[in-house]
Amino acid sequence: MLTLLTSAQMRHADQFTIVNKPIASIDLMEKAARAFVQCFIRDEFDAGKSIAIFCGKGNNGGDGLAIAHLLLVNGYENVKVYIVNFSAKQTADFAINLQRLDESRCKKAIINQPADLKHIKPDLIIDAILGSGLNKPLTGDYAELARAINKLNKKVYAVDVPTGFFAEGSLTSNYNGVKAYKTICFQRPKINFFFPESALATEKYEVANIELDEDFIQKQDTDFYLTEEKDIQKILKKRKLFSHKGTYGHALIIAGNTNTMGAALLASMACLHTGAGLTTACIPESGLTALNTALPEVMALLRVEYMRIEHPAKYQCIAIGPGLGIDAENERLLESLITANRELVIDADALNILAERPDLIKKLPKHSILTPHLKEFDRLFGEHDTWWERVQTAKAQARQLQIVIVLKNQYTFVCLPDGKVYINPTGNPAMAQGGMGDVLTGTISGLVAQNYPAADAVIAGCYIHGQTGDELAKEQYVVTASQLALNIAKEIKVLTTR
Repeated sequence: MLTLLTSAQMRHADQFTIVNKPIASIDLMEKAARAFVQCFIRDEFDAGKSIAIFCGKGNNGGDGLAIAHLLLVNGYENVKVYIVNFSAKQTADFAINLQRLDESRCKKAIINQPADLKHIKPDLIIDAILGSGLNKPLTGDYAELARAINKLNKKVYAVDVPTGFFAEGSLTSNYNGVKAYKTICFQRPKINFFFPESALATEKYEVANIELDEDFIQKQDTDFYLTEEKDIQKILKKRKLFSHKGTYGHALIIAGNTNTMGAALLASMACLHTGAGLTTACIPESGLTALNTALPEVMALLRVEYMRIEHPAKYQCIAIGPGLGIDAENERLLESLITANRELVIDADALNILAERPDLIKKLPKHSILTPHLKEFDRLFGEHDTWWERVQTAKAQARQLQIVIVLKNQYTFVCLPDGKVYINPTGNPAMAQGGMGDVLTGTISGLVAQNYPAADAVIAGCYIHGQTGDELAKEQYVVTASQLALNIAKEIKVLTTR
């Protein structure tokens, strides 16, 4: 798991590297500039394009000056630097790089006020005005300059962060900073890159390694971690000789209704292909033909007007919710399972039932797993203005209730009972199709049935779900939920044999 650090912690990592490597701060800046230029050249290999580099007078601007020099060295002749002179202060490393630039053939202009930006028509822009550490919206000349840059409607590459972007903390919908096409950041992605509001500031990001001390970074105290493939490979277990269906557990999927049997089929299919030894779908009688036709391997437990699950301990996992419906009978069924004190995987309509029964939320068995999307989460725990606030609530609730909360989005936030948040990096817009949440519920349930601890089942389940979609999206414009469910076993095989 990669630690994700605040901007203050990253500055501390810079200083630790400078002192202990050792390396001079100006040389570390040069290393960062080289890493940026390598990434930039891979994208923008046409050296004939004109490039405007906007540099503030801090270290972010110092990076920009070094980048300008390196681009000239690499044959990019049409480079011009614009020094943003809105403050008398400048850092020592900025001053050194400015002197170096003055000794080169690079063209340079001073911007004393935003109006000085008139008549500029570059092909590309590099934003090195303000770096990380900002915690309030831009004002005055900086806000006006950002508006002027955005009005140019050119492709912008940001150095480490777009000017005006908060590296951590609440991001509002009225972002007024520079809007980048791509941010090339150093050593680690910013925590806020994983929040949906970041799309207002940058379309994508790339991480450039500048050889900061990794041991130091990994030892920092943080609540945010980024899951890597090697973490999933450590979690997943290979199948052994002489194992049998009993070895891999029995999952019960309580799902589906008269008009929503697809949800039950998708969740059951995913559970089956994730590897549960036995899968039983608890469904209404009207869905029996569909189940037997589509999934002959899955057993059926018919759900009558009201039922109690007899001997819940016989199942290694019980999941409830996809396509269930929110009537009184299903409310009583959910309540009976919670009362039985069996950890559950709770999704969709079961979450909506919980939202109307806060008394049941307080009684959730430890290690239960909730898998809400945005609206379901806010119904459960109240309205939120930003995703940062939403994740903070999820962290607090997971710790207080000793459960796992899977807050679903492009990047899914897995909030654990110890207060840690694991961000899942897999998944893509091709998966924006109905039924994906049902498949995720089935995937997680299949792992829980195989006796993976709740945290491992969720972290691995989210990664496998997204990675399967990523592989399919390489050849498809859209990925359907049923296609994804059918390919889960293939992806698990790849992950366990690399």
